Amino acid sequence: MTNEFSSIDILSMECNEEEIELFHKKLGRKVQCLRQEKGLSQLELSYYIGFKSTSLIAGAESGYKNIKFSIEHLYKIAKVLNVDVKEFFEESDELKSNQTNRHYHHSKHNA
Repeated sequence: MTNEFSSIDILSMECNEEEIELFHKKLGRKVQCLRQEKGLSQLELSYYIGFKSTSLIAGAESGYKNIKFSIEHLYKIAKVLNVDVKEFFEESDELKSNQTNRHYHHSKHNA
């Protein structure tokens, strides 16, 4: 049996802080979109997942640097919104478009 990881280039798997921050921002925007589609306010969602204020939901949806959803938060949010957790990680057309534009803009400046 061969080790499936032996052919993976470890250096290509490294993530910088900017990538991680972008990941969290996308996740927050996706939660926001799904929450709004279901007609819930930030306060209502906060209460349903056990918080008494909107600080977590508002902060994570807005992409504040030190406020992020945990796996437990995402699990609870998915149950409240009646969606599969994987939906938080599927990119919408809008998010894909923004990422493509950002990549093009970044590549253009580094050329």
